[in-house]
Amino acid sequence: MELREKIQRKIDNKTKPVGSLGRLEEIALQVGLIQGTDNPQIRDPHIVIFAGDHGIAATGLINPYPQAVTAQMVLNFVRGGAAINVFCRQHRIGLKVVDAGVNADFGHSGGSLAIPSGTPGFIEAKIGYGTRNYLEEEAMSAEEMQKALAKGQTIIEDLFKNGCNCVGLGEMGIGNTSSAALIMSLVTGIPVADCAGRGTGSSDEQLAAKIATLQKVIARHFPGHEMSPATPEKILQSVGGFEIAMMTGAFLKAATLGMVIIVDGFIATSALLLARAMRPAVTDNCIFAHTSGEQGHRKMLDWLGASPVLNLGMRLGEGTGAAMVLPVIRSATAFLDEMASFESAGVDHAG
Repeated sequence: MELREKIQRKIDNKTKPVGSLGRLEEIALQVGLIQGTDNPQIRDPHIVIFAGDHGIAATGLINPYPQAVTAQMVLNFVRGGAAINVFCRQHRIGLKVVDAGVNADFGHSGGSLAIPSGTPGFIEAKIGYGTRNYLEEEAMSAEEMQKALAKGQTIIEDLFKNGCNCVGLGEMGIGNTSSAALIMSLVTGIPVADCAGRGTGSSDEQLAAKIATLQKVIARHFPGHEMSPATPEKILQSVGGFEIAMMTGAFLKAATLGMVIIVDGFIATSALLLARAMRPAVTDNCIFAHTSGEQGHRKMLDWLGASPVLNLGMRLGEGTGAAMVLPVIRSATAFLDEMASFESAGVDHAG
């Protein structure tokens, strides 16, 4: 008997009408297939937030918030005050915060941005002090891109070695919705005007300026891309962010290790688009947490053929959508493990 059939029979033989637990049954089946067992378990789940700055954000053309907010939010994560901290505490989820490329020095010599050495959950992995302005040049060098991909893989491998088999990826970076929109457009072929959204609260005028700027970026780096699609590596190097590059590497490694991957919102899904272009099977391990309020995310999910678990109108990032869906995944594996079968309960059933 194939594993899929074995798991499905186990699901169908629980004391309930067939299919009556809806998406929970689908999730139980998927997690079992990912883990290669009809008794799947979620162990030591983590959210990993990758933080990085984008050179173009300093121009003020694509975002209303100052770039300094990225570093300030990293401190908020480390101190436990952000939404993701609340949800991780509530749902017993581990949290790691990664400095992938924030334009700030978190050194230990003092100052308002200092993070003490050895601070639990904080990972120093800085590739650079933000990417370069991709209106003028490539966001990162080929060497920086490869370092970021590799570091994302190493972070996930370390979690796995310590017992984690389920990970959600989040991000923080002023300006990163613009990178995500560019990546989405270049991978899917959807015009960038239909990919870009308001990000961190842009007005109508700011959104229009953002779209015009992103159209110039594509014309500069990818002339004629409709006829000759760019490689994911070229896209990442030209318009990506260090945090997006690390998430891309993290997706790839988590899938290789057979981990359950919870995909958060717009920016995280843009990294998945790149990972999928590099290794299509990566999405087999992915559970899509929610539909973001960012306008391009629904189009991304449709293009991937993905069916998200939740739709709460969230667009915060930080991995918050992934944290909210973890209890649902736990419930799916719990019913498969603990719920009585018709035979064990002595309950008659149809057929």
